[in-house]
Amino acid sequence: MAKTLKPVFVCCECGYNSPRWMGRCPECGHWGGLEEKAQFPASGPGRATVLARAGGESRPVAVDQVESGDEYRLAVGMGELDRVLGGGLVPGSAVLIGGDPGIGKSTLMLQALASLSAGGHRTLYVSGEESARQIRYRAERLDALSSELYVVSETLLERVLELADEFAPQVLVLDSVQTLYSSGCESAPGSVSQVREVAFRVVQAAKASGRAVFLVGHVTKEGAIAGPRLLEHMVDTVLYFEGDKSHAYRILRAVKNRFGATDEIGVFEMRDRGLAEVKNPSAAFLAERPPGAAGSAVAACMEGTRPLLVEIQALASPTAFAAPRRTVLGLDANRVALLAAVLEKKAGLPLTSRDLYVNVAGGMRVSEPAADLAVCCAAASSHLDIPLPAHAVLVGEVGLAGEVRGVSFLETRLKEAAKMGFTRCVIPAAALASTPIPKALTPTGVATVAQALEELFG
Repeated sequence: MAKTLKPVFVCCECGYNSPRWMGRCPECGHWGGLEEKAQFPASGPGRATVLARAGGESRPVAVDQVESGDEYRLAVGMGELDRVLGGGLVPGSAVLIGGDPGIGKSTLMLQALASLSAGGHRTLYVSGEESARQIRYRAERLDALSSELYVVSETLLERVLELADEFAPQVLVLDSVQTLYSSGCESAPGSVSQVREVAFRVVQAAKASGRAVFLVGHVTKEGAIAGPRLLEHMVDTVLYFEGDKSHAYRILRAVKNRFGATDEIGVFEMRDRGLAEVKNPSAAFLAERPPGAAGSAVAACMEGTRPLLVEIQALASPTAFAAPRRTVLGLDANRVALLAAVLEKKAGLPLTSRDLYVNVAGGMRVSEPAADLAVCCAAASSHLDIPLPAHAVLVGEVGLAGEVRGVSFLETRLKEAAKMGFTRCVIPAAALASTPIPKALTPTGVATVAQALEELFG
């Protein structure tokens, strides 16, 4: 048995080591995150050895003298996944994908490998949580059987790297990184040091071999990928698979991408045969919009380069408490509280005596301020109990002075609204003269929230 050294305290967020316990990590500022770990002497190859073997000897070269070559991307064959990746997989890249348990990460990875295998590319799926027979059952249900898709149940990192060199797949999936362990690091699988060591060696092997790697990661109760924050810095791309299990739709979101745009999203629908791509997300999110209902407004949002029409729902009801409730799903709760104060002060709506509930229908999450005007009009519609025009789309950011500000990509948003059959748009007055308006839309320019409510409700 290996001889243990003096215990150390390791931060579960950033991996900071301390010889004594502290309530707050001095590196990342996280409270209560330092955990006691037994320290063992290293018995495997050091990091310097691994790096030297993977990258070889290197010398500085002028950037204009580096051979560029033609950019090559490996198309997965799933349009929504390729969109989020920036057009496909870059050889030698490492992609980290995280999400809640049961959201569909393993299903997405198995379907992606099946699509690649159907195109003649050899792939390897390594699972540390399922046996090969269990993976076979899932592949049968997803219609993902292929002679070029290899599966193995293994948790020892050195054995996984040997199998990868032996079978030479073009794409490798490790499900999940928290279940793998290296013999050179004697802490428990899933610990900060193990996750850091495993990710480091996998990324270095991917760069050396030119093999694209997917790393599936667990998430914490706060929704962040478990393990040290360093894990997200080591990989090339970080994807989050989001969605409410009670809804059929799943959102694949890129938050980091060295080879493409960030904030791109892909939309999938969970069915009994696996994940199906949603080609027209706007139609899907508006499919069940109730006609003539007060408190419902349509906002035109941008997710990366994709315009999306989403339904903003609001419900204002008399409160039974001294402080009214503000419950928000799919939006920033602080921003909704700010908008409620603007409506109270600048538009004269007495919302301090009302509970306000705001929701983005379909489980979508909107983070940009271009939906401010739709939130304000939905809240006013519910308070006044007057429905908004059924074929009107609202776009604009609202400031603390009650002004309606311009937003980016307004022309792209309006084209999507016209394509979806909308006939009227309410937009910032400053953008009315400078933005081409589709012929199908009748524009209304507003400078303030009060003016918007006057135009819509008289």
